Amino acid sequence: MLVCLASGCARIPKQRYALDRIDFVGNRVLGDGELEDHIASRESPKFLGLFEGFIDEYEVFDRYVLERDLERVERYYRAKGYYDARARVARVYSSGRHVRVEIVLEEGNPVLVGRVDVHGLETMSPSLRAKAEDFARRRMRLQKPLEEERLHAVEQEIARLLGDEGYAWVKVKGSVDVDLPHRVASVGFWIEPGKPARLGAVRIQGLEKIPEGPVRRALNLKPGEPYSLSDLEAARQAVLDLGVFSAVTIEPDLPPDAGEPDVMPLLVKVEVTKLRSVHLGGGVEIDSLKSEIHATAGWEDRNFLGGFRRFQVEAVPGVVLYPTHLPNVKAPRRLLPEGRLRAEIRQPGFLEARTTGVIRGQFSIYPLLLSAELPPGAPIIGYRELRGAVGFERNIQKLNLSLTQNVQNNAPFTYAGPLDPDLVSVLASYPELFADLELTDSRVSPHSGVSVRNTFQVAGVGGDARDVKIVPDVRGYIPLARKVTLAIRASVGMLFPANYGQTVEPNSMTRTPGDATRQEWVRDSELMFLRGLFSGGPGSNRGYGLREIGPHGLVPFYAPGVTGTQAGATCTNVPTEQSACDLPLGGFTQWESSVEVRYPISGPFSGVVFVDGADVAPRKLVFRFDRPHLSAGVGFRYDTPIGPVRLDAGYRIPGLQAPENAPDEGKPATILGIPAALSFGIGEAF
Repeated sequence: MLVCLASGCARIPKQRYALDRIDFVGNRVLGDGELEDHIASRESPKFLGLFEGFIDEYEVFDRYVLERDLERVERYYRAKGYYDARARVARVYSSGRHVRVEIVLEEGNPVLVGRVDVHGLETMSPSLRAKAEDFARRRMRLQKPLEEERLHAVEQEIARLLGDEGYAWVKVKGSVDVDLPHRVASVGFWIEPGKPARLGAVRIQGLEKIPEGPVRRALNLKPGEPYSLSDLEAARQAVLDLGVFSAVTIEPDLPPDAGEPDVMPLLVKVEVTKLRSVHLGGGVEIDSLKSEIHATAGWEDRNFLGGFRRFQVEAVPGVVLYPTHLPNVKAPRRLLPEGRLRAEIRQPGFLEARTTGVIRGQFSIYPLLLSAELPPGAPIIGYRELRGAVGFERNIQKLNLSLTQNVQNNAPFTYAGPLDPDLVSVLASYPELFADLELTDSRVSPHSGVSVRNTFQVAGVGGDARDVKIVPDVRGYIPLARKVTLAIRASVGMLFPANYGQTVEPNSMTRTPGDATRQEWVRDSELMFLRGLFSGGPGSNRGYGLREIGPHGLVPFYAPGVTGTQAGATCTNVPTEQSACDLPLGGFTQWESSVEVRYPISGPFSGVVFVDGADVAPRKLVFRFDRPHLSAGVGFRYDTPIGPVRLDAGYRIPGLQAPENAPDEGKPATILGIPAALSFGIGEAF
């Protein structure tokens, strides 16, 4: 008892009963979770989905509340079009001071939408009239169950449709005539469009010491232009994107008795946020490849030198504990210093009102760990990396576009052991076009919608690498219940190198490349690490560690005894450790897919079950679906303001990996001999 009290166990109130569970019987159309969201009775929460009465209080059973819940269930069914639905009885089963409730349902047949009429469009153009009528019929879904929530949503959507066409004062009212014997509904929308309006004077309120000129330029609203709701929302978002306001609203600037004039003056209200901030923090990362500890310190000025320029600088010093990693958490033998210094400046209103100019630079130092423990005698190689980018960004409603010119220089060194004399600095220079179409309800924890992204790079404007890289990515989120989400991701990557990559395929067959000198071999391998495609890890296939999926073979600068003249020799015949032949090489064609179901557990805790698949091929435009590398697993999430903290465990399904004895497959790490991997991070996997 003392242990329970100390750990936060709750007690059931005297002469009351704890409600352990609510079951629905007979429901086919609506799920249990959806019905539970519309009743007042609640199941007692379970900590981590297992322990009832721990941390959280018990939910108390109340018979009178349950009786009203039966009425609530019937009312909700009617709102979904099931006018004959009945919640017949609630059965209560008791065990000591705990009860289970069973609600028996008869859903009946739905009332279907038979026709949809739109009235009041006579003064509009034929094209707009046809557009509104077609829109109303499509959204109400003929021959589908009548839903009250959908009816009200279509009212607002029609008003928005006409608001985008200049009708600032439009009013829309929907009504329904239900024929219960025939279970058919006739839906009508009555529209009072009012007169089309144009924009009037724009007044800005709440600027304090902030200059007005840049705000007006971001708004880009000019008197005399046609009124449009979409333009007003785009203007509001553009002002928020300046980064100096915590809230922005745009509303009519009219006296109460102004009526419905054809000129709409606007009032823009803004709330200024803190212009300068400092952030401090730190973190720990441990996975199947490495463990590291880091600190974070940063400073940001959202009005740097005036003009709403946004300047930020961040330093992230850290150390890698080598060779500590999951699942064998050994004591570190070496501390490998690492760090990152990053600076960025953003100029709003670059070239035109809604475009932001961007300049960023970054210096990093880090170890290149290709496996959890390197072959005996192999050097521990690190890189000093310098990156720079200049370009611009533009938001077009839900579409974000970014075009930058990037330069990257990587200079090798060693933390331990000699540096391969053939290993030299490499330079990559490439323009990058990034497009992100976000049609989800939330960027942090999406529940419904679609996200489409694509990265397009062309290297060769200076530098050592010449190639084209394309990486499209599609993500979809389908609500299965109010708090249950089916998430799907599909991605491909295609790399077309022009002056490197010749050694990957022969090397991945456990042989050294016969047609290349050692110097060419080293350069080729180094450029593949810089530009090649890899798969596996927390944001990819969670049954594998980082870079564990894809061609594996011999990396010459981790095997100093190997020469380029040993053409055609297998790894068993060259003077190097066998483990040096099992290092990731990178590839040219990649595909990845993930399917997971996200569900609540208790309070901020939630869980997922997932299936991931992926492959990386050593040839161009060769998608090897006979190597699915299929992993299934479970994960847990804890919601925080910056996104969910997650822990995933993935199991590699036997027989669904790659053909047996495939020569270019690596040997992924195991956990106690089990083909599995653990990953830990912040934010959803996708």
